[in-house]
Amino acid sequence: MFLLRLLSRPAAASNRTAAFGLFGTAMVAINLLSTSSVLACPSSQSKQPLKTEAGTTPASVYDFSAVDIDGNKVDFERYRGHVLIIVNVASKCGYTSGHYKELNELYEEYGETEGLRILAFPCNQFGNQEPGTNEEIKHFARDQKGAKFDLFSKIYVNGDEAHPLWQFLKQRQGGTLFDAIKWNFTKFIS
Repeated sequence: MFLLRLLSRPAAASNRTAAFGLFGTAMVAINLLSTSSVLACPSSQSKQPLKTEAGTTPASVYDFSAVDIDGNKVDFERYRGHVLIIVNVASKCGYTSGHYKELNELYEEYGETEGLRILAFPCNQFGNQEPGTNEEIKHFARDQKGAKFDLFSKIYVNGDEAHPLWQFLKQRQGGTLFDAIKWNFTKFIS
């Protein structure tokens, strides 16, 4: 029910960029909801079975961990029972302001009341648009953009060095033409 309220949330009519971003997020959610088997079946293109740090085959996002923006290991089991938006972010993308604004609005509206958690992963793989250090990224996101949601250390989302969580997400969702993150602010809802 929360997800339906989230998707039906009105966007600001005067801000076409914000409306498109919410529409894009809604389309990802609708795609995930309408193809429930997508999250249960690995992509047929996967090269080798994915393993967690413990050497087990992951069944969900809760089987992973990541390092937060301050260098602390975060076990994703802590997010069990929450709706998650997992997103790769960049500070120098043309869409940065609109996406941070929308993510902040979603978190403020649903974070406390509905348990929404936003997990933001900085990534510099698209046009060198997240070149800063973790400290610089934290300053930008927290102080300049007002982000209160969870920020993680900069990672790779594609290639051999991609974070295992992102490998898992790509295997489960699959992609158009190929299983890869195509640009900044790609969102997964779990």
